[in-house]
Amino acid sequence: MEIFIKVVQLLLSLSILVIFHEFGHFIAARVFKTRVEKFYLFFDPWFSLFKFKKGDTEYGVGWVPLGGYVKISGMIDESMDKEQMKLPPQPWEFRAKPAWQRLIIMLGGVTVNVLLAMVIYIAMLAMWGEQYLPTSEVKFGITVDSLGYQMGLRNGDRILTIDHKQVEDFAAIPKTIILGEAKTVQVIRNNQNMEVNIPAGFISRLIKQKSPDFIAVRFPFEAGKFSPGSPAKSAGMQVDDKIVGINDSVMVFYDQYSTYIRGYKGKTVKVMVLRGKDTLRLPVNVSDAGKIGVYNKAPISYFHFREKSYNVVTAIPAGVVKAFDGAWNYIKSIKLLFSQDKAYESVGGFITIGNIFPSTWDWPAFWSLTAFLSIMLAVLNVLPIPALDGGHVMFLFYEIIFRRKPSDKFMEYAQIVGMVILFGLLIFANGQDVMKLFRH
Repeated sequence: MEIFIKVVQLLLSLSILVIFHEFGHFIAARVFKTRVEKFYLFFDPWFSLFKFKKGDTEYGVGWVPLGGYVKISGMIDESMDKEQMKLPPQPWEFRAKPAWQRLIIMLGGVTVNVLLAMVIYIAMLAMWGEQYLPTSEVKFGITVDSLGYQMGLRNGDRILTIDHKQVEDFAAIPKTIILGEAKTVQVIRNNQNMEVNIPAGFISRLIKQKSPDFIAVRFPFEAGKFSPGSPAKSAGMQVDDKIVGINDSVMVFYDQYSTYIRGYKGKTVKVMVLRGKDTLRLPVNVSDAGKIGVYNKAPISYFHFREKSYNVVTAIPAGVVKAFDGAWNYIKSIKLLFSQDKAYESVGGFITIGNIFPSTWDWPAFWSLTAFLSIMLAVLNVLPIPALDGGHVMFLFYEIIFRRKPSDKFMEYAQIVGMVILFGLLIFANGQDVMKLFRH
């Protein structure tokens, strides 16, 4: 069921993005009185699932869910309609329009994708506002996994700055380290200020291993609820009890407990709990899985989160900034693929994209991810690769600068090369997903 929900969210999100992207081309073409022969969601080789014609345009849904397209008259595109190009140009055709009009038509899709992301962010901010944990409020410090430890951080460190720059939102720290290719992290450790130097080449390891928890929030361990048949509950533990030690070892934080308890699978331990002013020692049987059947309170209960509320007017500039920040961060992530060793191994296809959606339906998460994917689609489409919008734009700039068009034959060959590149990238990205499945 979880996989089904992820797939539905992915298909719905991509459908929204494709429709809006192609509508951008469509509306720009119509403004300049350029005929659009087809407007399709998904591709339709040999047959379509649904279609109808209105005016000069055929609207439909294809059966290959890899995108969508508009077929514009007089344009060499993925349809490779060479016969039409052999005929004399007609006034309603793309090739008969001035270069500046063709440029606007080609940029229509990415423009609408950016605008869509802005609108989504504005609506989300106006409706739900935003909530985040300030870095200064992470009062118990951090926990790190093995990667974070190798990077030089330690459990309990309180992060002050990254490369001597403050990061207001704690959740943005991993992204700031990776996308900013950080060199140092300034922390408080054992009440002393320290500078942690990130080892050379370590950013590529973070990218490759995709470990989102290499830095996480540290928090105490208080009983929130119990699992069915909980050994802890059977031993007398109650909700709100504070776990402060096991056997003779004092441990205040959840990460200390979770590490320690794994060494006592199938054994009995004495769990020290603080209940009011009393300290109790409860004999608890540890399961073979290293569990005692108690869930911690929600981490949110330990911290003061900062909330920002917006109305429709104040949400507009904030949403615009959020969209441009997202675009800039994605551009930096593409740069990392070329600047970091073997960072390309982190590339993924539809499985990777689908897995970023939550396993339960969550509208804020869905719209946030849709806005991000809209920005991603816009950025990827302006890359100067033939067959992408950016490839067409590149040739249009050539025409504007040198005042002559590339030949139709050249454009045909460029389109073929571009499609080969795109299919190669598609196969590579999805092949990476398949390889990851076998590794796991």
